[in-house]
Amino acid sequence: MEIFIGCDHAGFALKEALLNALASFGTVHDLGTKSEERVDYPDFSKRVCERVLGTPDSMGLLICGTGIGMSIAANRFRGVRAALCNDAGFSSHFARAHNNANILCLGGRLVTPEVAMESVRAFFTTPFEQGRHTGRVTKIETCAYEDDA
Repeated sequence: MEIFIGCDHAGFALKEALLNALASFGTVHDLGTKSEERVDYPDFSKRVCERVLGTPDSMGLLICGTGIGMSIAANRFRGVRAALCNDAGFSSHFARAHNNANILCLGGRLVTPEVAMESVRAFFTTPFEQGRHTGRVTKIETCAYEDDA
């Protein structure tokens, strides 16, 4: 699996703490930032989203201070299902199993590297369950909601 990771200045330390461990889940591509110098998170969200969307069977990881900004920016891209998961794996497990999320967002100022690693592990090892969840994900992807008839 190809994994694309990006962060802003507030997520830099957590990104660096996770980089080596991420290699056990696939080939990691660090798309920046490369320091704690102030940058704009939407720029790095865009880099990761474009690579995930352009690379079949790939996934992404985005980190900013809270994860909220990265999540909002990432979900602007059609085909991205970015999930903000700042716990030790519960949310990231269900983001994959039920929502087929393809990008995990974390808050570098909210989670420890240990908690983040549990979330990462759950995200990158949990398959999409399909079944009853497939129709729901299709509605998200196509914006075809029952009330729109």
